[in-house]
Formats: sequence, C-alpha cells, structure tokens
Amino acid sequence: MEKLIEQLKVILGTNFALYYKAHSYHWNVEGPDFPQYHKFLKKLYSAIFENVDNIAEQIRALDSYAPASLSRILELSDISETDIIPSPLIMMANLKNENDRFMIHVRAGIVAANEADEPGISNFLQDILNQHQKHSWMLRSIIK
Repeated sequence: MEKLIEQLKVILGTNFALYYKAHSYHWNVEGPDFPQYHKFLKKLYSAIFENVDNIAEQIRALDSYAPASLSRILELSDISETDIIPSPLIMMANLKNENDRFMIHVRAGIVAANEADEPGISNFLQDILNQHQKHSWMLRSIIK
C-alpha cells in the first residue's frame, strides 16, 4: 500500500507542476495565433487542474496526507522549471513532453494500484491516463 501512496504523491506533484506550466504558458503566450493558443491553453490547464483535488483525495482515502507545501510538490515532480518564455510551438512541444512524462507516472500508479488490490484507484488513474492521452494527441497535432 505504501508504494501506491508514494506513487499517488508523485502523480499529484507532477500533475500540479504540469498544471502550473500550462497556466503560465497561457498567461505568456504571444504571436499571430495568440487567440487560438490562449484558448487552447486555458482548456488544457483547466482540465489538468480538475484532477488536483481528486488525486489528493485518493491519497487521503488511503489514510495518508497529501503534500502540504509547494516545495514538497516540486520535490515530487520531475516537470522542468524555467523562467524562459519560449515561442508558442516550443511551448506546445514542452507541454507534450511533460505530459508524456506525467503519463509514465500514471501508468506506474495503475500498476501499484493493481498490486495493492485497489481496483477503484486503478480505474480512477486509467481515466486520468485517457484524458492525458488525448492531451498528448492534441499537442502532437499542433506541433506537426
């Protein structure tokens, strides 16, 4: 069970960092296709943010505490930090790569949930994986 709890914390930290990166790109995107990118990024960060509370509640349901500080969230995440504002296409490529990294953690969470005989959490994570596979497809289509 401890393996599952720790994996859920990694998923939460990575999800939160991915949300913040998408949101910061939304604030800072510019260029000739600004309206389309701005709208797309809002949909993306909103969809990612919806999972933050649900993931934390899964951790609490397993009688553990969700990370309570931003420093702990960043420690749990492997999403790269940067203050550089790239071009819109580089933003999309960065988000696609980070999203793909996030899906690796979700897949590991599904394995841990199955090993812990927690089918509800496995199904919950499979739903998140499906959402992020769609995000990956959309981002991949934008950068082609």
